[in-house]
Amino acid sequence: GAVFRSLDLDGDGTISEEEFSKWYIKSEERILSKVKPIFDTFDTDQSGTIDRNELRELLKTLEPRVTETDVDDAMTAMFKSGSTEEITYEEFADWYVHSIIYTRQQTLIERQIEEEAQGVFEALSPPKGEGIGAWLKYLLVLPLVALLTLTIPDVRRPGYGRWCYVSFILSIAWIGLFSTAMVDWAEILGNTIGIPSVVMGYTVLAAGTSVPDLLSSVIVARMGEGDMAVSSSIGSNIFDILVGLPLPWLIFTLWPTTPRVVLIHAAGIFQSIAILIGMLVAIIAIVHCQGWKMTRTLGGLMFLLYFAFLVQAILTEYYKNPCFG
Repeated sequence: GAVFRSLDLDGDGTISEEEFSKWYIKSEERILSKVKPIFDTFDTDQSGTIDRNELRELLKTLEPRVTETDVDDAMTAMFKSGSTEEITYEEFADWYVHSIIYTRQQTLIERQIEEEAQGVFEALSPPKGEGIGAWLKYLLVLPLVALLTLTIPDVRRPGYGRWCYVSFILSIAWIGLFSTAMVDWAEILGNTIGIPSVVMGYTVLAAGTSVPDLLSSVIVARMGEGDMAVSSSIGSNIFDILVGLPLPWLIFTLWPTTPRVVLIHAAGIFQSIAILIGMLVAIIAIVHCQGWKMTRTLGGLMFLLYFAFLVQAILTEYYKNPCFG
């Protein structure tokens, strides 16, 4: 993986004490390089100091799981001289290097190194010391995990980097296969219980394709990369519209034995586009009213917009086809 290669400076497949020391110093500098711009952002009056409330928001930016106890301990530990209600950057940086938050980030990196050094079949190992819930989850996902583990090279392991293109192509192939099966099964399920394919697309298929985005956004948000979490969600939808839809159409029309035109069977497409634009405007307005911060109120309003969208979609389909359901 990228982390292992950054440590293995001589490329011999092993990490020496000297290589680890050099990496550790650089990782410390890298983490601190993220601290200074954030500190300056919260130092709105450019005084070189921040107060307790600003410190709380700053710590949340660096570590979303920070607690009030962390803030209190940080204020006490940082103070060296001057006002007890204000902290200078020098005081903050010196404290941060020795803080539990810094240790957490180093631990995450070290854990990633350990995971990359594990065997290929580590993912297939049964849970140890876990309850029945962990075993049920293990047995449920074992066929899928085994299939992917045995067919896709793990390029995170040392020496497997050259297989990255093969892994990428195989991953795309499996995604295509799984997507085809999911669409077919969702359509069969909808026909069986009397739900139109349009509604199944709005609900089951939309949720199924968005869960990976959700998980990746949660992971990077917990790492303190909130901007990456938001941009990932937006970027994935833009990719779906500008690449995911037109690329198959382009391939279809370029194929010698297929028609030159793709007919889109969507009578209400203009209504859907108008609703999409309205949703975007509403989202921007809500985020602006929340001060461009991710809050519980913002999350609740987002859910409310989604359920409102589902209600109108189901009602629209019902009036077009009163017999469904």
